Amino acid sequence: MEFWAVITFASAFLQNLRSVLQKHLKGRMGTTGATFVRFGFGVPFAFFYLALLIYGFDRPLPEANASFWVWAVIGAFSQIGATFLLVHLFSFRNFAVGTAYSRTEPAQAAVIALLFFGERITWATFLAIAISVVGVMVISVARTAITLRSLLTSVFSRIALIGLASGLLFGMSGISYRQASIALAPSLPAPDSVMQASFTLVMVILIQTFSMLAWMLWRDRAELARVAAAWPVAIVVGFVGATASFGWFTAMTLQQVAVVKALAQVEMLFTFASSVFIFKEKINTLEVAGCLLIVAGILALLLL
Repeated sequence: MEFWAVITFASAFLQNLRSVLQKHLKGRMGTTGATFVRFGFGVPFAFFYLALLIYGFDRPLPEANASFWVWAVIGAFSQIGATFLLVHLFSFRNFAVGTAYSRTEPAQAAVIALLFFGERITWATFLAIAISVVGVMVISVARTAITLRSLLTSVFSRIALIGLASGLLFGMSGISYRQASIALAPSLPAPDSVMQASFTLVMVILIQTFSMLAWMLWRDRAELARVAAAWPVAIVVGFVGATASFGWFTAMTLQQVAVVKALAQVEMLFTFASSVFIFKEKINTLEVAGCLLIVAGILALLLL
């Protein structure tokens, strides 16, 4: 298995854990606070990874250029918006549809990369992405009374639009991070995907932390108090989130974003396994079908 694929599997597992913790925090603070925790408490860990590469492995530090900063800023704010919308979906009783549409992120990333960056993927790869996306959407609505027809016809509902917007912004952030990381390569003696990813992560997470901190100081200082009160769980969220992001950035430096995000749908299998083996929830036919579709899409990607 290729290096980027191994990293993607590990990052998907960590992201699933982070999402569980964030959902827990959503009951103790607002959407803004639950979104901020992912970034603000991840800063120390992002710096630790960068310092480890510099002082532990003697890897040279890249120099940021104008192209890097443009893409880093676009990616940072796109991810803030995407995370905010996804956490906001937890407030809706029937958030399954929105969550399902947010999982169209790989397909949206493929379209953005094709239209604006000239990146092309083979039809076989696109088919694998489509299979995995459909599988995730099936699992997302498997425990509701929603039918395939209603899922498709509800695309213009408020919840569906929030989900699609979240997926679009996640796709845009991934592409922006890839462009930012690649822009660092000329400043290094030789391309170093791990160092490029680590440096990008540090700069991006600082942008996200200070911008959200400034917003809360200006508009919602009470939310900061709630964030501070939840610091034990928040630290774990920061560690898991920063580690997962480090993995994502590295994988997306090595491989096209759409392909990485499609393989990352394995996160749904981790979520599904947790619900069955930890929470002892029963499975239904649609969930099994969705899992099989995700596995089929992942296998297709790995065997291409």
